[in-house]
This record gives sequence, structure tokens and C-alpha cells, in this order.
Amino acid sequence: MKISILKNVLNEAIQHVSKAISSRTTIPILSGIKLDVNHQGVTLTASDTDISIQSFIPMEDGDQTVVQVEQPGSVVLPAKFFVEIIKKLPSQEIRMEVKDQFQTFISSGATEIQIVGLDPEEFPVLPNIEENQVISVPGDLLKNMIKQTVFSISTHETTPILTGVLWNLAEGELKFVATDRHRLATRSAHLEGTEGLRFSNVVIAGKTLNELSRIIPDQNMLVDIVVADNQVLFKVDRVLFYSRILDGTYPDTSRIIPTSYKTELVVDTKSLSESIDRAYLLSREEKTNIVKMQSLENGDLEISSSSSELGKVREEVNVSKFEGEPLKISFNSKYMLDVLKVIDSEQLTIAFTGIMSPIILKPADSSNALYIILPYRTTN
Repeated sequence: MKISILKNVLNEAIQHVSKAISSRTTIPILSGIKLDVNHQGVTLTASDTDISIQSFIPMEDGDQTVVQVEQPGSVVLPAKFFVEIIKKLPSQEIRMEVKDQFQTFISSGATEIQIVGLDPEEFPVLPNIEENQVISVPGDLLKNMIKQTVFSISTHETTPILTGVLWNLAEGELKFVATDRHRLATRSAHLEGTEGLRFSNVVIAGKTLNELSRIIPDQNMLVDIVVADNQVLFKVDRVLFYSRILDGTYPDTSRIIPTSYKTELVVDTKSLSESIDRAYLLSREEKTNIVKMQSLENGDLEISSSSSELGKVREEVNVSKFEGEPLKISFNSKYMLDVLKVIDSEQLTIAFTGIMSPIILKPADSSNALYIILPYRTTN
């Protein structure tokens, strides 16, 4: 293998695929990035067996020559060193040559580096996915749906299925659900052209979705998603992102979502968020995160928290609409703030069915997102 390649293009591809490198792998070949060179361009691949990422660099991009191939070939290079050294090379043009025993020589400007490469034949083969079910989702919508649900996954490996986000597609609607048993987040979106397609119980690890989110560009590009038996493939521009589907059946969460409420109110999202954030400072000192919310006679809300060492905080938040019974409830303020950070509506609807029933939060101007937080039982 012998090529010359532009540094910025190679570096961008390395940054994409390196997200699949695990620092904890016991398999030496998986700590490397595989390079495959032919006369179409260069393909970089990395895998930790749960996710695999592949990025393709074509010979030309527009009228710019990106790669010049003198000799095709393959090699696996240790990711930790390769990722860092390419960033630090002095010149925009990089020359690479693989010789006997996969000894790889990299030169740029006056810098010359020799790396001990590994045999690419030992690198795992990527899953072969039949593209029977392909859906296309705008990149900004997909990033938003991930952001608005992934914070509610469980971080406990004792229930692996809850460390992922559930995906269901039916009747043209894609729905995400995440829960850690103390809170729940759902977000749905209508997708054009998917009316005949359906899948259910597709659960993708939260950490995988966070990595995917970082790869999706900010400009609004369509992401093609292929769902197979135990794998999902995301196609983002010239990047292929493979993810394993988590084993197991996701619990039915529909039963815990109330259909009627005893109390319903509408409040300014920013005002409530800032008020709870201040109360959280004291509740954090107590290491409980407990903040109390109760309705006042004038219909507004009182937010309060206390610390045995520091004191108390109490403030009123204006409510624009209040219906139903008076309310007094305690909750985990960190969970509440996590929700308020991702709601992009100026007004928020909060609903309750009773003092120890779930707290329901949803954007006032939309029905495509809903959040549930279980309240705390307090002695007073």
C-alpha cells in the first residue's frame, strides 16, 4: 500500500471512526483502525463489536484531488497513536507506505514516522445487512429526538435493556421511549414515505446514540436507517455506522401514562427552570435533590427547598393557566431539570393525578413529546 492523502480529510475520517474504539478491549486488533486502499479511494473502519463505523474517502472531492494511490493494500494501525499523530503532522500532504510485516511509514513535511501495523485479515468482517427496511430521517430531527430521550436511560447494567432507547415505527410514526424506572421520556415524529414500514422493540444503547449524534452534521442532511434482525445501520453522508440491537424485550410503559388528570397547569418553561435550578443548589447540598412544588391560593406555584446546614429557598412562579385540585408534591430536581433543558417550547404543561402519582410534563404547543417523573414521598 502506498498513497498520498490530504491531512484534513484523513483527520476528519479518523475522528468519525475512532468513536467505535473501546479503551477496554482485550482483543488487540480492535484497538486499531483498518485502512483499505483501492483505486476508488480509502476506507477506514473501526469496531468494538457493539458498534462499527466505516468512513470512505473518495479519490476526488469536487475539483480537488484528495487521494493519490500508487499501490492498493490494507493495514490496521494502532488507533491511540494514529489518531493523535495525524492531527499533529506539520504539512497538509501526508504520504503513507506499508512495507513487509505491515511496517507502516508516514511522512509529512520534514517529519517521518514508523508504526508497527497489524494484519488486516484478522480484523472482524462488518455485518452484512439486507436493505429491506430503509427509512430516511432529517439529521436535525434525529439529533433532537435522541437528545430529548437519551437522558432518561438507566445507567445500571443490571437491566441492560433499560440502558437503551426503544424505537418503534408504525403507521408512519417513529417513536422513541427511554426509562430508568424513576422517570420516562417519549418523543415521536411523523416520517413521510414510511406508511408501509413497521418495526418494534428495536432498542439501541444510549451511549451508541450519543456517538451517532456527534457524527450527524449540523447542516440538515437525511440519515438513512436500515433495520435488520439484530443490527441497525445508519448512513450519514460517507459514513456507515453499524449498531447492535440490545437483546431482550423492552417493558410496556404505556400503562403508566395517565389519560386523565386531577390538576393541570401551564407555566413559562424558562421561569420554572431557573426557579428549580436555584432550589436545586440547596437540595444538592443535602444530597437528596428534593424540591417541593405547591399551588398557592392565587393559582401560582411555590418552589422551595431546604438544607439543614445552609437554610431555605422559596420563590413563586407565575402560572398562566391552572385547572383542577390544589397541588403539593416533592420531586427529584435533577430529573426535572434534565427535562426542562430539552423542552424547546416556551410554555410547559404540567399535569398530576394525585399527590403520589407521576408528574407529567409536555410542551404546551406540541403533542409529540411527553415526560414522566415519579414523585418523592416525604415525611412532612
